[in-house]
Order: sequence, then C-alpha cells, then structure tokens
Amino acid sequence: MRKKILIAISLFIIIGIITYLYLYKGHRDIESETADYAVTVSGLEREFTSNDSLAYIKYQDKTIELSARVTSIDKAGNGIVMGEKVFVTFKDRLPQNIISGKNLKIKGRFLGYDELLQEFKIDQSSVVH
Repeated sequence: MRKKILIAISLFIIIGIITYLYLYKGHRDIESETADYAVTVSGLEREFTSNDSLAYIKYQDKTIELSARVTSIDKAGNGIVMGEKVFVTFKDRLPQNIISGKNLKIKGRFLGYDELLQEFKIDQSSVVH
C-alpha cells in the first residue's frame, strides 16, 4: 500500500513539473532570433487582402524583418508607424536615431492586423543595421 502511495505522489510531482514547464516557458529573445520572413508593407497588404486566414497562419507570432519608411513617431507609446500601415513597438525603448521620413529596417514579432485601426502590429522590435 505504501508503495502505491509513493508511486502516485511521484507521478503527481512529475506531471506537475511538466505542466509548469509547459505553461511557463522562457521568454523569447526576438533580437537574437533569425527572421522567419523579410517583408514589405505592400507585401503584407497583398497577402492579407488575398487570403487573411492563410496570412495569419503564416505570420502570426513569427519573427519578421520589415523595411519601410517611418511615417510617424510615438515617443510616449514607445513606437513608430512604418509605411502608414504598420505600428511597431520596441523591446526596450525607442531608439534615438529614428527619423520620420527615413527608411528603416526592423526585426520584431508579428502580432496581427488591427481591423479597427486598419494597421498591422509588430512588437519586441529592434533596428537592423
């Protein structure tokens, strides 16, 4: 009887540890990851217009590189708008060398498309040199 109780407790502990590790994975370091896709704003628009379901499957939670013109800077929100359609927030803080109207290449995690604001969302971004 003691042996069965000991086995049951051991199994419970092992299942608990596995569940904890599965639910609380370590945070991703997007900056050190290799980008899954290199895209442009027009390329994103084209894919989401033709078949948004496939585009979500392709890009959702993936690391992407985006090249576009900076159209506005939101210092309070730690972000920028690129190509008038992509809202980008940065991992730590807004880099000081970003200038509105200049082309920029960033790498970040693609979150999706905000239909209300009609813009794509990227977070945890960093500038690619």
